[in-house]
Amino acid sequence: MRVVLAEDLFLLRDGLVRLLEAHDFEIAAAVETGPELSRALAELEPDVAVVDVRLPPTLTDEGLQCALEARRRRPGLPVLVLSQHVEQLYARELLADGSGGVGYLLKDRVFDAEQFVDAVRRVAAGGTAMDPQVIQQLLSRRAAVDRPLERLTPRELEVLELMAQGRTNAAIAAKLVVTERAIAKHTANIFAKLSLEVSDDDNRRVLAVLAYLDRGH
Repeated sequence: MRVVLAEDLFLLRDGLVRLLEAHDFEIAAAVETGPELSRALAELEPDVAVVDVRLPPTLTDEGLQCALEARRRRPGLPVLVLSQHVEQLYARELLADGSGGVGYLLKDRVFDAEQFVDAVRRVAAGGTAMDPQVIQQLLSRRAAVDRPLERLTPRELEVLELMAQGRTNAAIAAKLVVTERAIAKHTANIFAKLSLEVSDDDNRRVLAVLAYLDRGH
């Protein structure tokens, strides 16, 4: 699996390269600036991009803007964003096209190698890997203006948040210490209340819910 990595801090970039290579990823490019990232994504066509939000020369949102532009050129390009903060506008923009392969992790909340590697693989496969804090901020922002969310019970909101992290029904059931059948019922209720078609594809249903929340239907 070929990875383009963008991180301006040398020690972190080198550490991520070594970590990914140790788990059988091929590093197609490891870059430190926005222009280098744009060229790498356009020319190398990686299986997944792992991108820091803030890259030189602007050190603002250069990395994320490059990733968004690359996804416009190549819809569905898997992108895992690494950030110190939740950039709500861009997080929603990444999710809004519903084409899959999106992750957003906060650097100081990645606690072990397996968690990070699993996120990269999940995103590369077209799934989602969202930090719970990112999801909470997106949901709370939408809840302030989006009436349909008011129809969900506290438990359904909890299930929705775990779904948005990319968890399967079995994983959600284990987390909440209930049966998988109970989670299936909650999931069906969520989709019914949000007027979304139920899908057997976990990744597609997560993206559908997030895109729905983003559009504010």
